[in-house]
Amino acid sequence: MRLILSFVLISLTLSLKAQQIPDTSQANVNKKKLAWTGSALGVASFGSLYGLNALWYRKEHQTSFHLFDDSKNWMQMDKMGHAFTCYQLTRGLDKTFSWCGLNNKKSLFLSAGISFGYLSAIEIMDGFSQDWGFSLSDMAFNSLGIGMYLFQEIYLERQLFKPKFSFHQTDFAQLRPEVLGHNFIESLLKDYNGQTYWLGFSPGQMGLEKWPKWLMLSFGHSITRRLKGDSKIYQGMESHRELLFSLDLDLTEVKVKSKFLKALFEGLNTLKIPFPSLIYSNGKLNARPLYF
Repeated sequence: MRLILSFVLISLTLSLKAQQIPDTSQANVNKKKLAWTGSALGVASFGSLYGLNALWYRKEHQTSFHLFDDSKNWMQMDKMGHAFTCYQLTRGLDKTFSWCGLNNKKSLFLSAGISFGYLSAIEIMDGFSQDWGFSLSDMAFNSLGIGMYLFQEIYLERQLFKPKFSFHQTDFAQLRPEVLGHNFIESLLKDYNGQTYWLGFSPGQMGLEKWPKWLMLSFGHSITRRLKGDSKIYQGMESHRELLFSLDLDLTEVKVKSKFLKALFEGLNTLKIPFPSLIYSNGKLNARPLYF
């Protein structure tokens, strides 16, 4: 989860740059835009990988390449983060390459290839870290996130089902701050108890005429009381999954004339809007008047 926020910010930035994307099925490639975009992405990708290696991996004990099975850690919350990240990164890249004039097919598969290659490079570096390792489950969820975006673009011709993210700070980080974060920013990246991954859709976008296209039904997944990745019970505290239902807004369906606002709403649409929510956890159904 150490790079999830960075990937979300990259996707938001790409969406802002793309602004209002036209139909590019017959578009001509703008070579100048494509050259600048390719150069910027290359510098950003290699620079971030170099920085990650210098700031993170060089401090870890290195060993020979090996696999690491963490598929059950954190009740798969980190896996959902991988899928969410790859989806949003592919989405941002696709809009950027479309802005450069690439046709739909080329833009889609180039975006998917870059997303998969970038996340694979990080996973390979994990493979040489003594405390980590190359995770096949991480790669599977990376592929799931990319595949979800591709499937909807190719077969549904629009993104009807939209992954989103929300976060609220919890008291659990105070019990293990070295693992769950010493402050808000660290907890945002490390405390899975405060993270929620959502999948939303609007019946209005599926043909239900009386339903507003901007109003979404949203289903979420989170966890609570989890202090250690591979332990359901730790320090006498038992962790549980949380399944949530809420409403949300599809900001891309909000009618505004400003191109800047359209681009801003496109980027912010990665985040779940706080709404009242139903929460099912440990056999009990609860409600919160406002869930972040």
